Amino acid sequence: QAQLVESGGGLVQPGGSLRLSCAASGFTLDFYAMSWFRQAPGKGRERVSCISSNDGRRSYADSVKGRFTMSRDNAKNTVYLQMNSLKPEDTAVYYCAAATYCWFTNYDYWGQGTQVTVSS
Repeated sequence: QAQLVESGGGLVQPGGSLRLSCAASGFTLDFYAMSWFRQAPGKGRERVSCISSNDGRRSYADSVKGRFTMSRDNAKNTVYLQMNSLKPEDTAVYYCAAATYCWFTNYDYWGQGTQVTVSS
């Protein structure tokens, strides 16, 4: 069964860091552009980053640019989201998703999400 499983969420103080992981099973991430999304309570879903499959090019939402870094390790079939200088407004459930290209809006796979809470 193909699936994505996120991990690494938790409670962190403002200014702190977390690294999220998204591990794939049942399929190979190599051929997919991978995205991280987040959804805060009462708000819509926001894509925070994407990494392409072919050249590893990354894009970020303005709200996280300079603070978040996305990477992929195809050997481990896993993508990561390093989040630094976290702010209370980063609090959300974070999801990873797989699509053919970063500009595709149809996603083949979604993870179940991991909660990130930034609070003192």
